[in-house]
Amino acid sequence: MDWRVFAREMAAMARDLLAQESVGTTLEHITTAATQRVAGCDAAGILLLHGKRVETLAPTHDLVVESDQLQERLAEGPCFDAARTSTGERVFRIADFTAEQPRWPAYAARAQDLGVGSMMGFLLYTDDEDLGALNLYSHRPGSFTDDSETAGWLLASHAAVAFSSARSHAQMEQAMATRHVIGEAMGILMGSHRLTEEQAFDVLRRYSQEKNIKLREVARRVCEEGRLT
Repeated sequence: MDWRVFAREMAAMARDLLAQESVGTTLEHITTAATQRVAGCDAAGILLLHGKRVETLAPTHDLVVESDQLQERLAEGPCFDAARTSTGERVFRIADFTAEQPRWPAYAARAQDLGVGSMMGFLLYTDDEDLGALNLYSHRPGSFTDDSETAGWLLASHAAVAFSSARSHAQMEQAMATRHVIGEAMGILMGSHRLTEEQAFDVLRRYSQEKNIKLREVARRVCEEGRLT
């Protein structure tokens, strides 16, 4: 591993990630970079854990989805553990799936049938939040070396910052869009019913609570139909 070359590649990748226009494209660039820049990596994906439900993002191969689904069914596995914070561990590595794996026996046995020879998992985190896990797979046992693990960890560190930034940006855009829709709906109610701004908002809020419909959805209906229905 030429770390000077790798460092330049990481710097270029960091700029590229921050230039992406959506969370989805950011994550796709992350997983693609893993297959290109981490020695031995044949497939990569990002796993999010919602309770015990697994969500797979930006997989580069069907193997990633199948592995994540298997871990969800079994409620065990290195990616499953990497996405949880309770253990305090941030890197997992299984060097050889043909060897006994006492920590994840059920998963390891079935993962071989999927074509997994070795794998690594890295917690994606910043100082403020845990975001999930970046998971790397190889079809061959013993593919991942110490250098591979170091490269994966560096990639995951850059990826976590880019993921967090992209998600925050998306949330901000959504909040601004919601604010615009609500403002437009309030204007419609104010004009059609001669309400004040405060009264119009109160009408939307009460309707949202009574019908158990999100405020943004209520506002959208008003914008489309010109009234509450």
